[in-house]
Amino acid sequence: MRPEVQIVRIDEDRDGQRIDNFLAGRLKGVPRSLVYRILRTGEVRINGRRAKPDTRLSAGDEVRIPPVRVAERGEPDRPASAQMNRIEEAIVHEDREFLVLDKPSGIASHGGSGISFGAIELLRASRPRDTLELVHRLDRDTSGVLVFARKRSALTALQTVIREGRATKHYLALLHGRLAQARITVDQPLRKSILQGGERMVRVDEAGKPSVSHLIRLESFADATFCEVAIETGRTHQIRVHAAHVGHAVAGDEKYGERSFNQAMRKHGLKRLFLHAARFEFEIDERRYAFSAPLPPELRKVLDSLQRP
Repeated sequence: MRPEVQIVRIDEDRDGQRIDNFLAGRLKGVPRSLVYRILRTGEVRINGRRAKPDTRLSAGDEVRIPPVRVAERGEPDRPASAQMNRIEEAIVHEDREFLVLDKPSGIASHGGSGISFGAIELLRASRPRDTLELVHRLDRDTSGVLVFARKRSALTALQTVIREGRATKHYLALLHGRLAQARITVDQPLRKSILQGGERMVRVDEAGKPSVSHLIRLESFADATFCEVAIETGRTHQIRVHAAHVGHAVAGDEKYGERSFNQAMRKHGLKRLFLHAARFEFEIDERRYAFSAPLPPELRKVLDSLQRP
């Protein structure tokens, strides 16, 4: 039987959800790449208008979902067991509300842009009976704490906390050069653009969204500084762009980084972006949550090999 166009009315429980996440949950077994394709081509409509992936739904909206097959030719409909085992081994916490990963570098938060399976797709494939929603995102090459909601109420509550700036996120990063001050605050608006070919680029731009990062020196080396980075906002590529803007690019950053510094760090064994989401803390209904992930061994080895001043 051929699939047909669906017209779905959004109920109160889905108010505020991003359309890409709604479709991923609605179209079980459909690759995330296909979800983004039907959004990009305008086949998905909200109240008759084209929708972008980050468009948020409102209760009462009518969503047009085009006919889709569960799997397209050449696209796998289920990840390999080794991938699912790897993501299960990365779980550091789970309760009735949340599941938390220490996400490995190299795994995207979600599929799309040529990636069939991100962390959310792997978890859903591994746990088909669970309801899981991605609360926030990490860049593909960034490791560390990544939080998923197991209930819609937990998702909306935590997203409200994040939107209101009441969540605390701390990262660990190795930056180019030596910070002249123990603490540097970068308060610069960021603007995202999509280049031809689909590559995302972010730059400091007065027309962009407000963005604040705090670089806190932990340890100095001959030509690098190991830092904690606290962020007040969670823009795409925020830490990487802010760090590069003040002349202290993140080690291993092939997009915004400093080429000669990256080459030098490769000689110390760095094979990835040196950026790790170490802590994520927040409070919901007077209950305090604090999730953490230690610095990965491959990054610790790089630090141990660096020369002290």
